[in-house]
Amino acid sequence: MPSDRLWDACVRAAIWGLSLVLMCLVAVAPAQQSNAPEEVTPSPAEAPAQSRQQRVIEQVSRRVVKIFGAGRLKNLYAYSSGFLVSPQGHLVTIWSHVLDEQEVTVVLHDGRRFAGRIVGAEPQLDLAVLKIDAEDLPCFELDEAVTPPVGARVLSFSNMFKVATGDEPVSVLHGVISARTRLTARRGVFDSAYNGPVLVVDAITNNPGSGGGVLTTRDGQLAGMVGKELRNAQSNTWMNYAIPIAELKTAIQDIISGTFTPKSNPLEAPLSSPRFLPIDFGLVLVPDVIQRTPAFIDAVLPDSRAADVQLKANDLVLFVNDQLIQSVRMLREELARLEPGDTLKLVVRRENILIPVELTVPETARKPRKRGTEPEASSDDP
Repeated sequence: MPSDRLWDACVRAAIWGLSLVLMCLVAVAPAQQSNAPEEVTPSPAEAPAQSRQQRVIEQVSRRVVKIFGAGRLKNLYAYSSGFLVSPQGHLVTIWSHVLDEQEVTVVLHDGRRFAGRIVGAEPQLDLAVLKIDAEDLPCFELDEAVTPPVGARVLSFSNMFKVATGDEPVSVLHGVISARTRLTARRGVFDSAYNGPVLVVDAITNNPGSGGGVLTTRDGQLAGMVGKELRNAQSNTWMNYAIPIAELKTAIQDIISGTFTPKSNPLEAPLSSPRFLPIDFGLVLVPDVIQRTPAFIDAVLPDSRAADVQLKANDLVLFVNDQLIQSVRMLREELARLEPGDTLKLVVRRENILIPVELTVPETARKPRKRGTEPEASSDDP
């Protein structure tokens, strides 16, 4: 029957076509599976870029050190940063009260601790060079230092906020050089000792503990030393800056070689009187009879800010705004750096207990006057 044969032919054609489609699908599926891993694998151009940045961070971090000093009061250390400039253990850091020649601890990237001694310093450059007894250390070559142009991307390495006390890696921040200018800044009433060229960075690099850290290019080339916490003298805003190595190189090399003569006395007292004194908070300190008279409170005035937070006679002031206080003189210097309306944070030791308190800084400051023009005043005046 013609109709039956026609039907059978149609069925066979349909079956053959369906089989052909299934065969194509089976053949394509393995090809898609084999190509799938290639779609998620990073391109060869991306992988080296990532590993190169990691290598730069690792190499630079090995040359950065943590510094803990001024810590004879039951191991309550102040801290800062530094970087190695010779295989024999010479390192550069910021000049600050952290540097106590009797006890400075330098911690390397691998957690090893060494006693550090000051080889030389130049306060006008905010510079100090230390030496530890170690050999074959990874270090920066001063002759290879560069000065990045404005707009260049940079990395900042430091012991920021005391986040690294052992072999933990130092902090790394990424930023951009936003300006190259001369430093016009201050800490409270005191102008910055250094007023030379600086690299202003578009990143929050100058945090507690960061002073003395290192600024590098993205390729790890030495560029500058991270400065102290300072405010711009005109705008009263916090600055983020580094001192170019070009400004420090000669002094560093002369200090290491023993041929350097400092331009100023590191222990020279400021010429201006403080705007805030202990008496402004109701504190009367013990007489400052020796260079490091401990900052004991001799008396607390009634109805004063100190009385409001229940400070007492014989309390020993250990910290002012996270800065370790070794003496009456250091306490006065820290009070002089306060800004009107700030919050003054103290940590005092009463017997064997540490007590934190906060006081409001007066809205009106004393007018600075040159030494020799001070009127007769209380024992708390400098």
